[in-house]
Amino acid sequence: MSYANVRGFSHYYEWITESGGQAPSGKPVLVFLHGWGGSARYWESTARALCDRFDCLLYDMRGFGRSRANISESSPLATPPDTTADLSYELESYAEDLAGLLDALGLERVYLNAHSMGASIAVFFLNLYADRIERAILTCSGIFEYDEKAFNAFYQFGGYVVKFRPRWLYGLPFVDRLFMQRFLHRPLPGAISRDFLNDFLMADYDAALGTIFTSVSKKATEVMPQEFARITVPTLLLSGDRDIIIPAEMGRQAAALNANIQYVVIPNTAHFPMLEDAPTYLNHVRSFLGIGSTQTATIGS
Repeated sequence: MSYANVRGFSHYYEWITESGGQAPSGKPVLVFLHGWGGSARYWESTARALCDRFDCLLYDMRGFGRSRANISESSPLATPPDTTADLSYELESYAEDLAGLLDALGLERVYLNAHSMGASIAVFFLNLYADRIERAILTCSGIFEYDEKAFNAFYQFGGYVVKFRPRWLYGLPFVDRLFMQRFLHRPLPGAISRDFLNDFLMADYDAALGTIFTSVSKKATEVMPQEFARITVPTLLLSGDRDIIIPAEMGRQAAALNANIQYVVIPNTAHFPMLEDAPTYLNHVRSFLGIGSTQTATIGS
């Protein structure tokens, strides 16, 4: 397991390469960002399908997956305690984390594929660091309209869900399927669903709750349209037509703001089109990246 010190916080990362080695081979680098409550684990099959042309970098964002604890003062990676004092759960702060990770790994210019909350973070990164991105893929992203009553209900429900996550839930049969039901139109293999549940149960409380308030907020509804309109990097935005988390219409509205954004809707998929219909998803991604089609990996392999 590899960790990098990014702004005083220990970030888990891993390389998926064609040779299977845990170091980049010199190919262009494709970086993956996961969504809320998840980890890089669910990107593994997509990365393996693309590692014939890219060295794929997966990492867990601050407070999620395997990046859940601050570096201790006794760690060889330790930095002065006040280095994390200015870190927040704003999306822009997570974009700064990504820049720090690229710096730590010596990566100047990369390709980017980001999902859900990770895609919102990626939009900020594209505008803050456009010179570091060749092309970007945003999976299940879009623009929310502010509704005070609905947002307050969401915060209340989200706070309850984050607070009451007993670890024993993981041991109950079929809980993983119930947990994933809202996110999917097509079922996934049990092992993948259990990884999702495990990541959610293990996410840091402050990070999980903090990013709920920054991802779905009045500020986000005001700022995100401007950020989408500012993108100068060639970008592909993909939505699932059955997605109830970030409906396809929200993605369509975001793409309509900028001629640099190509928009695609994948039929009969919901919030995880890269897992629900991997061949279709990968064909669109490969076409956008100009690398043609090839045999795709099987989900769960």
